[in-house]
Formats: sequence, C-alpha cells, structure tokens
Amino acid sequence: MKYCLIFTLTVVCFTKSLAQFTDYQVFFGKYSEGLVLRKWVQNGNLMYLGINPNTLKTSIVKNVAVQPLQWDEILQDYQRSKYIQAWNFEKGKDYRLQDAGIEKSDSTLNGFSLTVDLCPSTKPLARSFFTSVIKGFEVSERPVPITITVTGLWMKSHHDDLKWLISQETAGNLEITWVNHSFNHHYDPKLPLIDNFLLEKGTVIANEVFLNEQAMLINGLVPSIYFRFPGLVSSKPIFDQILFYGLLPLGSDAWLAKGQLIKQGSLVLVHANGNEPLGLSLFLSLLKKNEGNIKKKKWQLWDVSNLISKE
Repeated sequence: MKYCLIFTLTVVCFTKSLAQFTDYQVFFGKYSEGLVLRKWVQNGNLMYLGINPNTLKTSIVKNVAVQPLQWDEILQDYQRSKYIQAWNFEKGKDYRLQDAGIEKSDSTLNGFSLTVDLCPSTKPLARSFFTSVIKGFEVSERPVPITITVTGLWMKSHHDDLKWLISQETAGNLEITWVNHSFNHHYDPKLPLIDNFLLEKGTVIANEVFLNEQAMLINGLVPSIYFRFPGLVSSKPIFDQILFYGLLPLGSDAWLAKGQLIKQGSLVLVHANGNEPLGLSLFLSLLKKNEGNIKKKKWQLWDVSNLISKE
C-alpha cells in the first residue's frame, strides 16, 4: 500500500509563515537511520518526519537520501522492529467503541506514563500542574518525561501557553512526547458516542490528522507516531485508517477523573486545559502521597515510547 496524499493547511493563525510550508504528504521510505512517514517543503528545503523503528522516537530530518517504500514492504522488512510489533499489536485492538488501542503496558517496571490532553478550551493551561509534576519528580527524574496530546484549535487560541510548555522543554524541565489529538476535536454533549467526536457525520479523518500534524510542525513541535482519539472514541474503519497512516492509537487504562486507578504500566490520562480539574487534583494528591516512593524510584514516570518499546 502506498500513499501519495497532499494536504494544505488553510488556517492562518499559527506562529510561522504558511507560505514557507507546502506540499505536505504521507510518504513512506527509509534512510540510513530509520524510516520516513511524511515529507514536505519548508523554506525551500525538502523535509521528512523520520522514526527510529526500535526506539519509536520521531525526528525531523533533511538533506538525506530516502528510498521510497510501500507500507507492505515496511511491514515485511521491519517485522521484528518494536514499531511494527506495536503496529501489529494495535491491529487486534480496533474493535472497541471507546478506548481502542494501546491502553497500558504489561511491564514489570515500577511506574507508568502520564498523558495530558489539551482539547479545545477557552480556559488557560493549568501551568501549576506541570510545575508541581516537575518539582515532585525532579528528585529522581530530570527532565521529567510526559506525553501531551494536543489539538489544532487549542494551539490556535493558546499561543502563550504553548510557548510556555516549549520553554519547559528548552529549560530541561520536561521531556515532552507530542501526540496528535485531532485538529478540531468535535464534541456534542447531546449526541451518543456512536455519532460523536470523530464519528460525527461529515468528519474528514484525513483533515483531522494531517492538518493537525502540520499545525504541530509549524508551531515547532515534532509529532510522535501516536494518535489519541478525541474522547477515546473510534470505530474499526477509522481506527484502521489511522493505522495505515503509520500511527499508533493511544488509549488509557487510568482516566483519573472517571475513577480509574493507576496501575503498574498504566497510561494515565488527565486534562490540563481547564475543563477537568478533578483529574489534576487526584494526580497531585497521589504525587504527594508517593513522595517517598518517588525518591526510592518505586513510583516513576516513564516516557511512553520507552514504556512500550521495553515491552
């Protein structure tokens, strides 16, 4: 299977000139240090989104020789890599309406991964939550690994908050894995789940995925290989579509505001967009309770890619 899709970002609200960012494409290939999933032109340079298939880490690369591949060739040639092993695991997780995808690791490591969703919101970022997490874990981990799932509409209206998060990376306080959470994140509280979020009538999945990837890149973020469905809601056709874009759907087994508990290897979910303060307060309460375990490295935060790739 080979994709040659081109998407143009028409929203003109981001921090860098869109005139310098063109021809965004789904493009599969390989180069000397790994695989390629996307390509585009930026400031006249041909750019690629690369991935190390064993660490699951992505990077932006240019000035490299790339050999085009079809997706079926990647599945065959890299079948023993952590990336394709995770992708094949995901194929068996596409059947649930809610929380399909990787929701936890069965690792025996002492700890879990913290994922923070930034859905569209008019409220400010809960910066104090991040500073508390940094302070709470810095005795054993610095930078503190954290996963942030971000939407295009949140980035559109929260330039200063986004810059602040990036500044925490630059300062060495946080190591952020940036996850695509869709561009619009449509939600209607009056609709049932089967007709809501990305399942809402008229939703174009490709736009939700690729316009948001471009928005992330334009704002200086490196998209990871993960995708989180809004509301954790999906259908088998949409889930499989995400897979064939080379992405790994990311669920959660510990959505704290819904009363789910953190377990070893959990993918914990909270919202720092101001819309769900309960999850933040529950996590900070657990943070204080586990001060001793953090010092002894018995209650650790793990980078989501490390947690999955060690599995």
